[in-house]
Amino acid sequence: MLLCIDCGNTNTVFSIWDGTRFLCTLRTSTEHQRTADQYFTWYSTLVRHHGIEADISDVIISSTVPRVVFNLRVFTDRYFGTRPIVVGRPSCLLPQPPRVDEGTAVGPDRLVNAAGAFNRHGGDLIVVDFGTATTFDVVAADGAYVGGVIAPGVNLSLEALHSAAAALPHVDVTKPQAVIGTNTVACMQSGVFWGYVGLVRGICERIRGEYDKPMQIIGTGGLAPLFAQGEMLFDSIEDDLTMHGLTVIHAYNKENMIA
Repeated sequence: MLLCIDCGNTNTVFSIWDGTRFLCTLRTSTEHQRTADQYFTWYSTLVRHHGIEADISDVIISSTVPRVVFNLRVFTDRYFGTRPIVVGRPSCLLPQPPRVDEGTAVGPDRLVNAAGAFNRHGGDLIVVDFGTATTFDVVAADGAYVGGVIAPGVNLSLEALHSAAAALPHVDVTKPQAVIGTNTVACMQSGVFWGYVGLVRGICERIRGEYDKPMQIIGTGGLAPLFAQGEMLFDSIEDDLTMHGLTVIHAYNKENMIA
């Protein structure tokens, strides 16, 4: 079985893939101090809780936090006896290499999303990922990542607003009943929700204008369904897009190693 690990700035997600489906998905906070043994204690406890007997033979890792990769590699080597494929390393092959400015390092999560989205939807795509940052990734007709946009994430913006303005409280991200808020919380929720709806719609329109081809818009990340409510922002929402992309890249590497 394949263990897919996606390490983001806020959360780290483990998913077990049996070749046809994900058996379970486990989530923890991203902490660079966590040791290989701590990863295993957490992982094995939850796997037992789910009643899964997973014989892990392969591991693939995507990490936007370089400091955690070492301990994750020790974890996979010590407890599964396998060397992981790490997206973004020269040893990891991609179905299509990115076409960006020379010397530019593309985030592994964006490469993985591009691979997963192309596998499911073909090319000419905009992938909007609601993570710590809100990213827009452009996938060409042949599946190559060709650039995009990075904007502050929704929760990051809320935290900055609360930190910079002492009188403003923490609020949940939700779709408000009206645009015009009649109290502080409603005003903040309206500004965040409708502000990001406008951000997504406006940036996607500009990307389409520059790309000059019809493009599908794929939403992913935990807040994608919320921002899609009644707004027709996305042609499709994929809650497991990053994990699916990891399986695609892993399969490509295995095929090419065999070849």
